[in-house]
Amino acid sequence: MEILNTINQLLVDKMGPMGPLFAIGGLGLLLVVLTLPTILVKPADPLDKLRAATREAQASRRKNGEEVKALRNSGKIDKLDKFANFLEPQDAEEMSAARLKMLRAGYRSPDAVRAFHAAQFVLGIGFLVIGLLYTLYLSHQAPVSTQAQILYTIIPGAAGYMLPKYWITRRIATRQQEILDGFPDALDMMLVCVEAGQSLDQSIVRVAKEIRAGYPILAEEFEMVAHEIKAGKERVTVLRDMSERAGVPDVSSFVTVMIQSATFGTSIAEALRVFSAEMRDKRVMRAEEKANKLPTKLTLGTMLFTVPPLMLILIGPSILGIVKALSGGFGTH
Repeated sequence: MEILNTINQLLVDKMGPMGPLFAIGGLGLLLVVLTLPTILVKPADPLDKLRAATREAQASRRKNGEEVKALRNSGKIDKLDKFANFLEPQDAEEMSAARLKMLRAGYRSPDAVRAFHAAQFVLGIGFLVIGLLYTLYLSHQAPVSTQAQILYTIIPGAAGYMLPKYWITRRIATRQQEILDGFPDALDMMLVCVEAGQSLDQSIVRVAKEIRAGYPILAEEFEMVAHEIKAGKERVTVLRDMSERAGVPDVSSFVTVMIQSATFGTSIAEALRVFSAEMRDKRVMRAEEKANKLPTKLTLGTMLFTVPPLMLILIGPSILGIVKALSGGFGTH
């Protein structure tokens, strides 16, 4: 703390009362200037020639109307392409984990990871500037210590940087909770469809259509499974992809049951009947667990808002009588 006070006093002696703010602002500007060349200058990519050749081939095919839609979709991705080295993890495992996180949050765009990191960068810099302006405003109103200036400047920047991560985390939790709540009902409906004579693929399409009003996220996942199967993708791969996207243990168990049923040739209807009954039991157990936790959670509130008024009602008159008696006794003396 003495070092900060010494630096603060030195800046005040050299540049006046606004010296610390000028130093913080200059340091932030210097960091931005040093960062911009890294962001804007993209190193040479050995695949640029291949990409250029691909674009030329696509441009030639565009005359026949074959690749117009693909080119329009890729234009949205190319907007952040020059910042790819800055906005995307360079490690393959980190990139795969980031993409899976975006998928679980419901963002399936190819440039979702870039948009996420771009939002972190923009909000971090923006909130940092807002914090700096707020610090300048406070310093004009009254003297502000160096520690307060640093906190008022850095904390908003850190909050802006963490805001997209908090949003993604909350969105993943919300989607997983909706999938968990609607999955037992979807299994019951799927069992009814299979027992009525429909195939598993047809039952998935019907379930996605019927549960859209109550559980749109789960219906979206089932629709994606149906479209991928129609496109020719293997059912086992499609179901495993659904399990990874959902990130819910119940969905993973369902996928395992379906794969084992297809592998060993057992009845899908029987497997669904057993598994749906288990899912209903698990839902009842989760409800009972929440009900059993409720008294424990209410204990603190009961102690804070019930015990003090009760003690005041019970003991208050006695204390008041004792105080009056003591004051009367002292008055007679």
